[in-house]
Amino acid sequence: MTRLAPKQEVDQRKPILGKTRQRNENAAFVTSRARVLDPELAKQLIQDRQSRGIDLYDEVWEGVYVMPPMPNLRHQRIVRRVSTVFDGTLVEEGLAEVYPGANVSDRRTNWQTNYRVPDVVVVLKNSQAIDCGTHLFGGPDFLVEIQSPGDDTEEKLLFYRDLRVREVLVIHRDQKHLRLFRHDGNQLVLVQATTFRGKKWLVSEVIPFAFRRVSAKSGARVEIQRTDGKPGSWTV
Repeated sequence: MTRLAPKQEVDQRKPILGKTRQRNENAAFVTSRARVLDPELAKQLIQDRQSRGIDLYDEVWEGVYVMPPMPNLRHQRIVRRVSTVFDGTLVEEGLAEVYPGANVSDRRTNWQTNYRVPDVVVVLKNSQAIDCGTHLFGGPDFLVEIQSPGDDTEEKLLFYRDLRVREVLVIHRDQKHLRLFRHDGNQLVLVQATTFRGKKWLVSEVIPFAFRRVSAKSGARVEIQRTDGKPGSWTV
């Protein structure tokens, strides 16, 4: 994760050095975060990412440009499969718009100074979120975040809380552990699993679906079940 900070901060790169503490041709740099303090270099980096089309998932956090790594294939498969389920139901039935990633901001204008890009965005009819063409202003009804090791999912939940997003489903990319958060008017509160059709599920109150983690020979998966009486069961 690289952040282009608007003020001077210390570069956090940590070199791996030999016993002599001398840098050599085999030395490598290990970092999960970096801060670029040179405004001109920051501008060049952003322009380069935009010109190469690799800025799709970039965000701005209160004026700080955040460059996450490109999601790996496992991450993108989950996003595609969940979006496909929602698109084939919620969108086809005229209940919502579904976006596999969208700019979400707390500002109608000058939104580029503070926005996030959730993995899957669901906007129901008569939602509080306003479609501004370039972005959604205000909290969508339902979000999905695919959590990768070391990412900023936990920090993004605070932003979604302040936007009053109604529910957020967090899916761990590798282990497929699930967490469902529901806004209670003040906070995003962790939802406990409840019994649905004889098994424990995380049941949404916003969209007609329940979610649970299931084990398989090929690895853990996420099962999605329709809850409004209509047929529908998927494993993603």
